[in-house]
Amino acid sequence: MSKHGRILVAMSGGVDSSVAAVMLHEQGYEVIGLTMKTWDYASSGASSKETGCCSLDSINDARSLAVGYGFPHYILDIRSEFGDFVIDNFVDEYLAGRTPNPCVLCNTHIKWEALLKRADKLDCEFIATGHYANIRPQDSGRYVISKGKDENKDQSYVLWGVSQKNLSRTKFPLGSFTKTEIRQMAVDMGQTELAKKSESYEICFVPDNDYRSFLRHRVEGLEEKVEGGNFALTDGSIVGKHKGYPFYTIGQRKGLGVAFGHPMFVKEILPESNTVVLGTHEELNKSVAFVKGLNLVKYASIDQPMEAITKIRYKDAGANSIIVQEEGLMKIEFEHAVTGIAPGQSAVFYEGNDLLGGGFLI
Repeated sequence: MSKHGRILVAMSGGVDSSVAAVMLHEQGYEVIGLTMKTWDYASSGASSKETGCCSLDSINDARSLAVGYGFPHYILDIRSEFGDFVIDNFVDEYLAGRTPNPCVLCNTHIKWEALLKRADKLDCEFIATGHYANIRPQDSGRYVISKGKDENKDQSYVLWGVSQKNLSRTKFPLGSFTKTEIRQMAVDMGQTELAKKSESYEICFVPDNDYRSFLRHRVEGLEEKVEGGNFALTDGSIVGKHKGYPFYTIGQRKGLGVAFGHPMFVKEILPESNTVVLGTHEELNKSVAFVKGLNLVKYASIDQPMEAITKIRYKDAGANSIIVQEEGLMKIEFEHAVTGIAPGQSAVFYEGNDLLGGGFLI
């Protein structure tokens, strides 16, 4: 009988989830490893070599580690539900002129549900992942996510959508460690090659990080349908032709193919008229934003205006703001205007290091 009970660990084959699994194993948990197959790279039309969490090499690495430490390992094929929900949403969002957040959607609707469903079948009380974040229960009965120790690796931003029910059964073993410390642990475990393994910052189903190529491959005749639209300025004047509105993102400066003698950026995308609106850096600034699809983490509701640090993208440093709930939406009033608010991306709110919640920018 294990000291702490049975736990299902999501293992991608990378150094983080591998060390998390071994760490829990050594703490006395009865570990079961699980690698989720989310995507076939051959289906994406990518030209690069298959890499990342869904590759055969990564699956084999995860299984090899589990066998070496004597705990079971399974592969779970969730390509169907992943594709139907995450990838369809990814395509639909770009076609609607928005910038999607597939990792947030996957965590919220696919990975946690798939893990817990399998955990129940295997009589596991808990699940664990290799995310750099922390989790703790409060006296109120709610579970709070807080930032990981390693500020450069903190992944709390992509976890805002996980429900309280799912958080109550989740553990993040790496939250109190830095990436450097985790790599050293892998070396100390005798896993030198694992410790050297490079990280992928790409979307798992876009292995060459070229979302435009993915869209062309996924949507038949897309270029013919959207090419030749207008670049316009904020005053409505036409300044050129673009290659199709889905191939541009808010804040983009490079690759526009038009010259002005000073930097210009994508300010707005209007799919109905196939128009991409350009503006100066100053014209990208906004002081107010709204989010939908709200999920609150630390508190059940935020009925009064509250000070918070709001991040509007993963690598954003965050900005001082006042947030308040308004009829299912969250209104964000920034102390100083922020640049590049992109509809479809996540806005995530913090009280100190604690995650208050988040939603999708509209």
